[in-house]
Amino acid sequence: MKKRSLLSMAILLGGLFILPACNQKKDIYLQLYSVRDDIKADYAGTIAKVAEMGYTGVEAAGYGDGQFYGMSPADFKKSIEDAGMKVLSSHTSRPLADSLAGTNWDEVWAWWDTAIQAHKEAGMKYIVAPWMPTPATLADLQVYCDYYNQIGEKCNAAGLRFGYHNHNFEFKEIEGQLMYDYMLANTDPSKVFFQMDVYWVGEGGKNPVDYFNNYPGRFELLHIKDELELGKSGKVDFESIYNNAETAGTKYMIVEVERYTGTPFEGVKESYDFLNNAPYVKASYSK
Repeated sequence: MKKRSLLSMAILLGGLFILPACNQKKDIYLQLYSVRDDIKADYAGTIAKVAEMGYTGVEAAGYGDGQFYGMSPADFKKSIEDAGMKVLSSHTSRPLADSLAGTNWDEVWAWWDTAIQAHKEAGMKYIVAPWMPTPATLADLQVYCDYYNQIGEKCNAAGLRFGYHNHNFEFKEIEGQLMYDYMLANTDPSKVFFQMDVYWVGEGGKNPVDYFNNYPGRFELLHIKDELELGKSGKVDFESIYNNAETAGTKYMIVEVERYTGTPFEGVKESYDFLNNAPYVKASYSK
């Protein structure tokens, strides 16, 4: 009797034989700031190593004057795609002048027109402001909220989404109001999303899941970060964060490692493995 394939045996048994499921690669992205020094030393080699680790794609942290890491948008896109990854997003912004009244808005919007076009040509889905100066008053903070709404409107018109990435200073009060909450309440959800850095929220004394529940749908991207490599500190409840990602409105998870116990490559690989092996991390969150 000839040996039968698993598929033919399953058919003969009326479908009672269940074939083992194939392992599905998880969508896990990397903020390239995590390997910043390696990129400066060897850009192409670093991108190749990140791809070999299994990362799906990247978030850039090297935009300037219409270029990414000194390359044209098209060349940057090609360098990532040739390595087998996707271009997802980029961290960049233009803070306003210290004296808000002295801001040259023509220069500001010309800068954004160039940046948005470059990000579009690079195949980005998102532009994320990675930081802002701490406003002294709520009136100053409102200027930034209005500014972000306008940037978001420009990004939407170009087929991109605009967001803001927090640290921990946003969880301090300005004139009796928590800065982060004020920003969430005074930006238009159709124009501005929030890329929550889950580690910095905890360092600010808050719980990420509370924000998911209080502001559902606002957190389209998450920065998955810990004090060192993911899972090392015990400070971040990654399981609860992932289990509530749907409430948050999250579509993409982006690893960022800022500090390491070994080399950056070791830390980035260890963090990828932590998520890839976690049973609560789904294959994909985008629909």
